Amino acid sequence: MLQIRELSKTYANGVQALKSVDLDIPKGMFGLLGPNGAGKSTLMRTIATLQDADSGSIRLDDLDMLADKTAARRRLGYLPQEFGVYPKVSAEAMLDHFAVLKGVTARGERRALVEALLQQVNLWQVRKRKLGTFSGGMRQRFGIAQALIGQPSLIIVDEPTAGLDPAERNRFLNLLAEVGENVVVILSTHIVEDVTDLCPRMAIIAGGQVRLAGEPRETIRALDGRVWRKTVGKAELAGYEQAQTVLSTRLVAGQPVIHVLADAAPDAGFEMVPADLEDVYFGELRKAAPATAAGA
Repeated sequence: MLQIRELSKTYANGVQALKSVDLDIPKGMFGLLGPNGAGKSTLMRTIATLQDADSGSIRLDDLDMLADKTAARRRLGYLPQEFGVYPKVSAEAMLDHFAVLKGVTARGERRALVEALLQQVNLWQVRKRKLGTFSGGMRQRFGIAQALIGQPSLIIVDEPTAGLDPAERNRFLNLLAEVGENVVVILSTHIVEDVTDLCPRMAIIAGGQVRLAGEPRETIRALDGRVWRKTVGKAELAGYEQAQTVLSTRLVAGQPVIHVLADAAPDAGFEMVPADLEDVYFGELRKAAPATAAGA
């Protein structure tokens, strides 16, 4: 169990990236949803001991991660949004190098570890290829392999599916789900679909604050019977946005289709639709917007 209490961080430019964040994150996949600039990466970097918090605490079971960063680093694996590799080095050689850095010095043990990890992430057949020739999905799977060195009890992945094509995204998410059966895995993303089916628990962060935490299906159930959809004219859109709680707008065949949160049909032409996590997400962001603007 990862426990975060009253975690706050303000940068030198005055931006308060985290505001008294409280979270309980159990073993398994945990989705952290939020828009760009919400504070997700700051939270991930702080948990990963790459930067200091101004106040608060982070405990992984019995370990105070902020007080003993060396011990914390031995127990975590981190895949940042952007991670560098040497493009002319093979996957096998690079993973061997990472294993040395993690303290696996016995050659036989290291060879067995590298093979097991490359098999696990389905890169064994391309182990001799240079990393610079890897696709985006292959690079991310290699990133998970290096994050798994040392059998971590906490793995952090920050925006891992950005830029991946649908097939690579599915392969990567399936791999994460397998990894998450035995350890705490925090999936930080702004892509709602990554969380919907994959994560038993989640939180939404906006403006540096946790807006909602719980089980995705429970948060969706709270909106059942209250989400309405309608195709509207472009000229009508602004009026609906002023008069109604518009959760989302998307163009379908050139026409805006809106989702509105209401206890009854706002007017003729609206149809009730099943709520989904995207409705929950945009609803929380809409509620957070006035508070974020007021604090800006």
